[in-house]
Amino acid sequence: MRTFLTKLALALSLVFMPLSANADTDKPGLFINLTTDDTWAATKAIMFAHEKSLKNGHPTAIWMNVRAVYLADKKRPSHVHGLMAEKGLSVQDMLTNFMADGGVVIMCGACSKAAGLTKADYIDGVQMGDFALVESWLFNPNVTTLSW
Repeated sequence: MRTFLTKLALALSLVFMPLSANADTDKPGLFINLTTDDTWAATKAIMFAHEKSLKNGHPTAIWMNVRAVYLADKKRPSHVHGLMAEKGLSVQDMLTNFMADGGVVIMCGACSKAAGLTKADYIDGVQMGDFALVESWLFNPNVTTLSW
């Protein structure tokens, strides 16, 4: 009976083991769906994406859509709450640092158009999203989606 339970436990662990998010890492990825331009919520999302996911080896993307598109506008100043305020970083600084470390920032094209923004309005490194790019993260079985 004990051998059976050991084999069953091993089989179940193999079945439920997460698959690799990409060929370069053994860790699953994270896709953050950021919809708000509230800087308190946004800085928390960006900090989590950068400090907890990306820096721990997880491929990480932030999809900025709805009102979040305003946060990457290089002409728009941002107020930052809490711990990030102590570091003197703006939302744009946080996004730039995230991308410099390998994070991906995807801007919703339809939301950008609705907001009157184009790629030229955004900080350097932002990728304009199309369905193929968003789909490659959103429907990847090795990537978890978290919304803010």
